[in-house]
Amino acid sequence: MRNDESLPQEGRLSRAIAGLTASLRAQLFAWVVLTLIGAICVNLYLSYRSADATADLVIDHTLLASARVIAEAVHTDPSGTVQLDIPPAALEMFDTGNGDRVFYQVVTAWGNLIAGYPDLPQPKRQQTGEDTTFRADEVRLMLLNQPIVGLGVDSTISVTVAVTHHSQYAMRRRLWLSDFSKQLVLVLIAGLVTILGLQRGLAPVLRLRDAVRERGRERLDPLEPNMVQSELRPLVHALNDHMERVQNQMAAQRRFVSNAAHQLRTPLALISTQASVAAREADTGKRDEALQALRSSTRQVTRLASQLLTLSRAEPGSRRPRSDTIELVATARHVLENLAEEALRRNIDLGLEADNAPIRVEGDGTMMREMLVNLVDNALRYTPLNGRVTLGVARDGDDAMLTVEDNGPGIPEAERAQVFERFYRIIGTEPEGSGLGLAIVREVVDGAGGSVTLGDAAEGGLLVTVRLPAV
Repeated sequence: MRNDESLPQEGRLSRAIAGLTASLRAQLFAWVVLTLIGAICVNLYLSYRSADATADLVIDHTLLASARVIAEAVHTDPSGTVQLDIPPAALEMFDTGNGDRVFYQVVTAWGNLIAGYPDLPQPKRQQTGEDTTFRADEVRLMLLNQPIVGLGVDSTISVTVAVTHHSQYAMRRRLWLSDFSKQLVLVLIAGLVTILGLQRGLAPVLRLRDAVRERGRERLDPLEPNMVQSELRPLVHALNDHMERVQNQMAAQRRFVSNAAHQLRTPLALISTQASVAAREADTGKRDEALQALRSSTRQVTRLASQLLTLSRAEPGSRRPRSDTIELVATARHVLENLAEEALRRNIDLGLEADNAPIRVEGDGTMMREMLVNLVDNALRYTPLNGRVTLGVARDGDDAMLTVEDNGPGIPEAERAQVFERFYRIIGTEPEGSGLGLAIVREVVDGAGGSVTLGDAAEGGLLVTVRLPAV
């Protein structure tokens, strides 16, 4: 029989791996490309600054060269008059086809204008390019002071040359676009290489996904860890561990269902027989006897079904775990009150020995009560008439300790490990039982992080000791 819950889990595993692969590819690609784009954006900004500086440097050298050509054309005639014929080369060097306008000014040291525009602004420093506005045009200008032979003491002239920014901006744009196109190609190549790399790198993950998808409904054998890279092998090991747990749960469930069916078959057959006998019996006394036996068998089946349900709820993963704070003394007293009638019917001395201070533990309150009920009920069932059963609650260091002691026949030491197995019963025991009581106790105690041990009572019976973490 198959565990129904394992099917959706297996399907979810396959879908989770498929989703992980798709998102992993997208995320890796996005991170690689976005990081590359971010780096390129920074580089493009730096390239823009570099292109701007290069264009300024080229224009400044051109302005300085033009100013030198103009300055070298200045001369004096025999009468000492300063003469200047602007060389065409001084202005033609700015003719780059971008429609730039060139302005110049040549003045003597005493302020006389020799040639050019009288209102052209003067830079603050010589041989250093500066940006300014002249006649509604954005221009870059440069000043050169040049000594002229024959002008006496004040033999220096000032040459200022200015040019509009058209060529400068065009040069900067070409340099930047050249870098941009190269880096765009780099991004495209990097993106293509990244896609190919991701395809190859994620191929083992895709094989893992396909291996999970293609498995049959009953296949839970381990996957081969070497089918993926070393970084993903922990995932394969985790999947194998999960499938092993599912296999164990399925095997346990099959055993449980098989044992439960076996345990229910006999009392149900007996109930059917007893009902048939009661229906055929004409004698009132014998009919009542058959009906009494029928009621007893019905109680036995009801108890077995109740314990099966309790054991199912106590199993790990059967329901959402609860974390209640349980006061053990009050819970123990409540359990003893409910079982007092059975103890009185058999004249058994049922008592409670507990500390005065509250003793609290954390766990599922309902399961804790079921655990106590099964401990005390087991003791009552196997204790002879006029016997004694004592439930003890105490604190021992960081643990809360529960003890159930009786003066019944006890359990042989060789069989104390087996009695915690489901449906196990000691051969020769007379009281009717299902063999589930101690199995329920162990499941509840394990779920609460505690321990349970069996020992000999002082009067030769059984001593059950349960330790739970106290709060």
